[in-house]
Amino acid sequence: MGHQVIIFDFSVIRGLWETRVKKNKERQRKEKERLEQSALEKIKQEWNFILECRKKGIPQSKYLKNGFVDVNEKNLDTHGKNPLHKKSHALSDGAKKEQNKYIFRLSGEQWTELPDSLKEQTYLKEWHVYNTLIQTIPAYLALFQDLRVLELSKNQINHLPAEIGCLKNLKVLNVSFNNLKSVPPELGDCENLEKLDLSGNMEITELPFELSNLKQLTFLDVSANKFHSIPICVLRMSNLQWLDISSNSLKDLPEDIDRLDELQTLLLQKNKLTYLPRALVNMPKLSLLVVSGDDLVEIPTAICESTTGLKFVSLKDSPVETIVCEDTEEIIENEREREQVEKEFMKAYIEDLRERESTPSYTTKVMLSLQL
Repeated sequence: MGHQVIIFDFSVIRGLWETRVKKNKERQRKEKERLEQSALEKIKQEWNFILECRKKGIPQSKYLKNGFVDVNEKNLDTHGKNPLHKKSHALSDGAKKEQNKYIFRLSGEQWTELPDSLKEQTYLKEWHVYNTLIQTIPAYLALFQDLRVLELSKNQINHLPAEIGCLKNLKVLNVSFNNLKSVPPELGDCENLEKLDLSGNMEITELPFELSNLKQLTFLDVSANKFHSIPICVLRMSNLQWLDISSNSLKDLPEDIDRLDELQTLLLQKNKLTYLPRALVNMPKLSLLVVSGDDLVEIPTAICESTTGLKFVSLKDSPVETIVCEDTEEIIENEREREQVEKEFMKAYIEDLRERESTPSYTTKVMLSLQL
């Protein structure tokens, strides 16, 4: 049965959920300690210790005393100079080094452009570039045919090159919290893309129709932009499981949104929606729907009474004090930082919600107002 959770005053509830997350972690820690002290865990620990001793060639007489296993780490340390152990450790380090040579990492505000030497490393499989002042991605990106992951979050990137469409093996593209205003249609040629994150760019208003080709896409985040409607291409992403289009300017949802029959999570909070279409009931795999309830005047009863286990969460945000600021760039930057904080909060909230077997049918109305 579906459940409606009405949360009054976002700022207060954020603090409450942060406390709940801490309490949950504390419970997990205590449970771990309890297991460590249980007989079953001790048996498991002894077996693992015996196996480790056998691998190191340590004789039983060293770790068995009166028939009991002595799990003293000194027994392992004594044989730590075993040539076989050294060889195994060296192989492990060698494997990590081999793996890292395919990953490029760059961060720091001292970087305003990518290093020239990068264009020679076309064998790379991952780029991780973040928290820099880099504004453009060069066209030689097309040379990196083995690229699987392109993580470019929290930079100053203002456009993506058309050459990005040449990356046929790309699976993850994250250009969140940059300065993008549009997305190149060539991105639709990356037909193996599984995750696309365009959140926090603040100015994107539309997605090109060519992105309809992204049939392998399972995760799409376009939150904190300026979408007035769900793009047509999104409704054609037949394998989509997660859609976050929160913090935009949506006024309504398409009546054929149930075309996304694989969708499991739909985040719509902080928009301008006044009603929800009945088509949402026809989405068999939808398990979490989050909206902002301030402007909603029409919610199909079938959503709250769904028998599919849908968790329906209605957030009611507290009024945000307007800060007068003459610098437009400063306003956008403050808004971007706030969106990052709220995104982290929602991530913790959703994870906690998913861990619970059931959702409370309501929460107590909170009239207290806090400024965090």
